Amino acid sequence: MRNHERSIGKMSPAPQAQELDGLCTIHVWRVYDKPIPPGYRVLVERLWPRGQRKTDLPLDDWTKNLAPSTALRQWFHHDPSLWPEFRQRYLVELQDHEAEARSLLAAARGKDLILLYAAQDREHNGALVLRDFVCSHLPKTAQRPDPTRESGESDAP
Repeated sequence: MRNHERSIGKMSPAPQAQELDGLCTIHVWRVYDKPIPPGYRVLVERLWPRGQRKTDLPLDDWTKNLAPSTALRQWFHHDPSLWPEFRQRYLVELQDHEAEARSLLAAARGKDLILLYAAQDREHNGALVLRDFVCSHLPKTAQRPDPTRESGESDAP
């Protein structure tokens, strides 16, 4: 980590990984920090990161629809003083994309989920909000496999 990146914001860094109810661990990772850890790697930005060649960024998915809307991103413009309002507005947007977030979890099943972002600010970025949304909204209805049953068994009597 470079010194200028370390100095962004005065608060302690936000936790970058969080376990999701035993399903997987969700990591938030900046695309410019190499190497990117193994797992199901997903870019959660609407725009491709500056200076990154598509061939140099190992991705499993690019979920533009789960990124903040263009209007919200432009309004926020990475101004930390707008963070609480940005977070609230983005969470409202994510409510409309719950099925896509659930599909993302299903695709990552069995692997850590790596949410990749491009912002310089490690404490105020959309990937953190998406991680919190997934961890707080989806586990309530996520179905975990029953370890006592073999795969392929049906629920039918």
